[in-house]
Amino acid sequence: VQLVESGGGSVQSGGSLRLSCGGGRFTSRTYCMGWFRQAPGKEREAVAVIGSDGMTTYADSVRGRFTISQDNTKTTLYLQMNSLKPEDTATYTCAVGWGPCGALADTSFGMDYWGKGTLVTISS
Repeated sequence: VQLVESGGGSVQSGGSLRLSCGGGRFTSRTYCMGWFRQAPGKEREAVAVIGSDGMTTYADSVRGRFTISQDNTKTTLYLQMNSLKPEDTATYTCAVGWGPCGALADTSFGMDYWGKGTLVTISS
């Protein structure tokens, strides 16, 4: 499985971006897919995850602004980001792991495959 992200870029505060992640097709096993981000000088944090059952979980900092979803073929993971803020600036990476998502803060430990990331820069 080789995950590849796209859709990053530079926008002004209040703008929107949609990130995409492709490279695998997950239909026959329990899995958790998610978006993570890491800003310069900060630790990586989980932004949003979606399980094979369709349940989603969001970080408090993005809830109501970001939406995680998959296409119907389960080959592409999306992150719709609205009302972007300068503090959303980071490298965003998608990942997938076999098994249920569990607690958001612990999801990175269960991820088996990672993309290389795409940079999102929000200017004020």
